Amino acid sequence: MPVLRWPLSALLSWLLAWGAVWFSSRWGWVGWGALAVGLVVAALLAALQRARWRRAIVALGFPVSALALGLPAEWPAWLWALPLLLVWAVYPRRAWRDAPVFPTPVGSLEPLAKHVPLAPGSRVLDAGSGAGDGLRELCRALPGATVEGIESSLVLRVVSRLRARSARVRAGDMWALDWGPYQLVYLFQRPESMAPAWQKAQAQMAPGSWLVSLDFAIPDVRPQAHWQISTGQTVWVYRRG
Repeated sequence: MPVLRWPLSALLSWLLAWGAVWFSSRWGWVGWGALAVGLVVAALLAALQRARWRRAIVALGFPVSALALGLPAEWPAWLWALPLLLVWAVYPRRAWRDAPVFPTPVGSLEPLAKHVPLAPGSRVLDAGSGAGDGLRELCRALPGATVEGIESSLVLRVVSRLRARSARVRAGDMWALDWGPYQLVYLFQRPESMAPAWQKAQAQMAPGSWLVSLDFAIPDVRPQAHWQISTGQTVWVYRRG
C-alpha cells in the first residue's frame, strides 16, 4: 500500500473495505457483521501506512463513510455529523490551507544544537504547533531557548499546551504572525508552503537567523545543514543571509 502515492492509497483502502462489506453481504453477513468485516479490513490497511496521521485517516475513512450512508440502519441518522463536527473543531476554516496534523518524530531534532548556535534565551517558534510534538522536540533539542508555538485550532492548542508545558502556545495564524522577533522558526508543513515561508523569513527575520523544515526542502536554496531521521525523512536547516 505505501508504494501508492497519497491520497490514492487512502482511496484504495476505503474501496477495499467497502469491497469486503459487499463480499460479506454475498455470504449472508449483513448489518453489524458486514460492518465489522469492513472495519477489520480498514484497520489492517491502515497499518500499512508509515505516518501516524495517515494511518488514522485510512482507519477512520471507512466508518465515517458508513455513518454518512446510514450503515447500520440501527444508528440514528444524525450520528454521521459527529465526525464532521470533530474535524471542524480540530481544523477551523482558515487552517485548511496549511498542513494537517503532522507529528514530529521523537528524536528528529536532536542534532539541532550542533548545527544551530543559539544564545541562551533565544526565541524559537514552532509555526503551526499542532498537537505539540514539534514543541516537545524543540524543548529537548534546545533546552536554553525560549520555545513558542502558534496554532489556529483551539483543540490542538489545548493538546499542545498539555503536552509541552515548558513552551508557550498562542492562538493565531502562522502566516500573519511577525517572525522578526525569532532567532529560529521550525516548520513541518507542505511542499508548496516552503517557498512562501522562505520569502517570509527573508522579509521579516534578522540576518543570521534560522529556518528549519522537516521533510520538505526550500526550492533552489542551499541548506546550511541537513540529516536523515529514522523514518527516512530529512531535516533541512537554512540560515537567513
